[in-house]
Amino acid sequence: MSSEMVSSIGTSNKEGEEEASDPNYQNEIPLVSRSNLSSPASQLNTRQLLIRCVELVSQSDLIAAQRLVSLISSNSSPYGDSTDRLVHQFAKALSFRLNRNSFDVNLVRLSRRAASTNTSTEIISNPYHHHHQMISGSDVGGQDMMMDLQMEAVESSYLYLNKITPFIRFSHLTANQAILEATEGQDCIHILDLDTMQGLQWPPLMQAIAERHGRRSITTTTTSDQDQEEEASARSIPANPPMIRITGAGQDLITLQRTGDRLQKFAHSLGLRFQFRPLLIQSQGLSLAVAHLPSAVPLMPNEALIVNCVHFLHRFLRDDARLFLRAIRAMNPRVVTVAEREASHNHPFLQRFVQALDHYTALFDSLEATLPPNSRERLTVEQVWFGREILDLVAAEGDQRTLRHERFETWVELLRSSGFSAVPLSPYALSQAKLLLRLHYPSEGYQLQILNDSFFLGWQGQPLFSVSSWHA
Repeated sequence: MSSEMVSSIGTSNKEGEEEASDPNYQNEIPLVSRSNLSSPASQLNTRQLLIRCVELVSQSDLIAAQRLVSLISSNSSPYGDSTDRLVHQFAKALSFRLNRNSFDVNLVRLSRRAASTNTSTEIISNPYHHHHQMISGSDVGGQDMMMDLQMEAVESSYLYLNKITPFIRFSHLTANQAILEATEGQDCIHILDLDTMQGLQWPPLMQAIAERHGRRSITTTTTSDQDQEEEASARSIPANPPMIRITGAGQDLITLQRTGDRLQKFAHSLGLRFQFRPLLIQSQGLSLAVAHLPSAVPLMPNEALIVNCVHFLHRFLRDDARLFLRAIRAMNPRVVTVAEREASHNHPFLQRFVQALDHYTALFDSLEATLPPNSRERLTVEQVWFGREILDLVAAEGDQRTLRHERFETWVELLRSSGFSAVPLSPYALSQAKLLLRLHYPSEGYQLQILNDSFFLGWQGQPLFSVSSWHA
């Protein structure tokens, strides 16, 4: 694959008690005043305050927790340094958790504010009401408009995330190289993509497949009976072009259809045969989707199946993930590509909060170091994309929570116990990843590591994303 593939890509308060009724309250919260929060030592101080607030929530001391989170919120801003912005997002998520009864009211207020401004508005997606939810009655118009606004903001933030950070492009590029190598010599390729979104991963791979087939066609064709015009035509649209079919999964049919149309046009420009089939998988129905997956992805004879699990497996409960992987193995894929956050967010609330705080601290620090202070793209990514994720991790519980990130070792255990073996990522994949960082994200803070034949990309020594390849 050529360089074009890189460049294109304590205490217990009862409800209603007066503040003075808790004698221990004076020893807990007022130790930190607003002036203390703005002191030079506020970074460590604020982290401790956030964790203390979570401890109060875990102890069901909700009145004390509410007081503390209000104090933190009033002294944080989405426009300060990376610590200030991070604290703002976590405090907001804690506030939502403590005010679940008024959650929808706050969401409507945020959406109305977003509708009246163009940029730098905090837009939060409600994890309890997904955009595919059925709505009836007289609220259909307003609810639909509000959810369309949210989806538009989310899609824009994802595009910005892909542009200003290397993490998505690193995941796509490395997975694509594994797919390209696994499909060598194959003319019919079927990709089951479990999280298609805008389909950003596939144009570079399609181009690489077209170029590979073009080179193969030229080497097997004599030029004695062809003039230069015919040879040029063979280069641009080779005879018998490969067939690529993508079954693209997602939660919104309109988005999938638009993605399919764009990919169809791009494939046509390359002279490739191409089909796109949307597959709706709802967040609240993953277990049901697993049971019907083989019948939902019919294969043609001599078709090589690729399963792309890029930033997808973390949505499952652990037992459901095992069932899903066994269902995938039964489909006999040529390769399964897996990309995930290197984080441990599948724990009870307090431990999950601390782990999330560490993970997003590194992410916010990387944005702080590599983008200007007034970056609109950074602000959108932090408030919309990361803001949604933090809200899900902090404010949601049980079936309402959709993010259950695990460390790489957990995915290794699940994959191996489901009958998969690791496929070492190639030296060429490594050179491609290094080239991506050098050309587009030239910061010494981004660090690429190799462990157990898999790649890890992190910031300042902390791994943040992993990519691996597997076969049955």
